[in-house]
Amino acid sequence: MFKKGDQVFGISPHRFGTYAEYVCLPEDQPVFLKPTNAAYDEAAGLCDGALTALIFLRDCANVQAGQKVLINGASGAVGVYALQLAKYYGAEVTGVCSSRNFELAKSLGADTVIDYTKEDFTRGDQTYDVIFDAVGKRTYSGCKDSLTAQGIYLSTVPSGGAMLSMLWTSKSRGKKAIFTAAGLKQKKENLAFLKELFEAEKIKPVIDRRYPLEQTIEAHRYVETERKKGNVILQVRG
Repeated sequence: MFKKGDQVFGISPHRFGTYAEYVCLPEDQPVFLKPTNAAYDEAAGLCDGALTALIFLRDCANVQAGQKVLINGASGAVGVYALQLAKYYGAEVTGVCSSRNFELAKSLGADTVIDYTKEDFTRGDQTYDVIFDAVGKRTYSGCKDSLTAQGIYLSTVPSGGAMLSMLWTSKSRGKKAIFTAAGLKQKKENLAFLKELFEAEKIKPVIDRRYPLEQTIEAHRYVETERKKGNVILQVRG
């Protein structure tokens, strides 16, 4: 049971709305005491891309130790956590991002980093057990030759092509394309697991910029440049 004054963090997985200073949630929703080693903005960042990455890599792809995993968009809100989670599960991880984010990707666990402005990973000889397009910039048809025989392509963007590829490959015993509405599949256990990883320093947040709540428009404009690293956080000033 929570009590007045508890420092908590969490998400509202089944309800969307505008930005606000307060929200009411039942205690059985994904709400927990904030990790003791996390600031509020770090805890908020943990609730965003990490939950999405967990659903795709653990539940959809069942990433295993020794597999080769490629993360396209490795420096984005989902990608920075996908790198860390894939590494946590023991995979050999390749990150795809711009050269200015190479060191960030390496610090988060990438064994190999590819600069997408200079090299197209689909034109190389390397194949992967999982290709996770965390930014929705590639297609299954463009990536399938870079998958192993039982490889899985994951995309966070429900485009028409992605949905058709998912249906087309759903009955196949070979390569598969998978999309899922990760936001609607969140449950309390997922956030509890991520909290444990954070407290054990197995994952860490990546916060690019912080904006006060009254600068929400400016925050969105920056996000829309598609050049942010990790999360952009709105801070409520008490």
